[in-house]
Amino acid sequence: MASTRKAPIIALANQKGGVAKTTSVASLGAAFAEAGKRVLLVDLDPQASLTFSLGVDPDTVEASLHDVLVGGVDIADVVQECADGVDLVPSAIDLAGAEAVLLGRPAREYVLREILEPVRRRYDVVLLDCSPSLGVITLNALTAAQGLVVPMPCEMLSHRGVGQLLDTVADVKRILNKKLVVLGILPTLYDGRSAHSREVLEDVGERYGLPVLSPPIPRTVRFAEAPAAGRSILSTSRTSKGAKAYREVAAGLLERI
Repeated sequence: MASTRKAPIIALANQKGGVAKTTSVASLGAAFAEAGKRVLLVDLDPQASLTFSLGVDPDTVEASLHDVLVGGVDIADVVQECADGVDLVPSAIDLAGAEAVLLGRPAREYVLREILEPVRRRYDVVLLDCSPSLGVITLNALTAAQGLVVPMPCEMLSHRGVGQLLDTVADVKRILNKKLVVLGILPTLYDGRSAHSREVLEDVGERYGLPVLSPPIPRTVRFAEAPAAGRSILSTSRTSKGAKAYREVAAGLLERI
């Protein structure tokens, strides 16, 4: 049944690749679903890693986000049900061409917000998996979202990308979306045995003046194994430290949204 309340939209973004962003979207989505929430995941990356990770072959989807953004297809017609109890708007490689098409449109930063509006009452939360860039589609995500989570590995070199992203977020809040709130930085690939990881974790919140979501997500091979099964780690390794960490982070986010 449709809800009378519009689902909050949360974007996960970091212009640096390899930060466990897609893993975080899939795992948080599964954790929200475990908590009884109706969840929609939107794959905004032409590499379609989220789509593949949830057991959908990007090369065989009949219609994807590209068709919604530039082809006038209704978003409800491309939604697919996935094994983890979440719904997915899949991506495919043709999404790479959508940037050029959108550049010529008036109010191009608002396209995603408009296409998500009709389905927000069907869900309790919408998660956006952004590509590792700050192009037009990522700007669309930041314009559509009410909340932003920034996955960041506990490595010093990752700081630079976060600073650049936050500069962009400040511009988006000033010009396009005054309601956007940075919910926090999500520490990923954390190795509690490493002094370097601990130092970065202690530094990141103070450096940017932002909440640091807890607990940090540990580095584990279980995350690499999950996509091969087309499921998240919450299904493939339910009792692992990684699965438990994402459940705790999801519970904290639900309290805030």
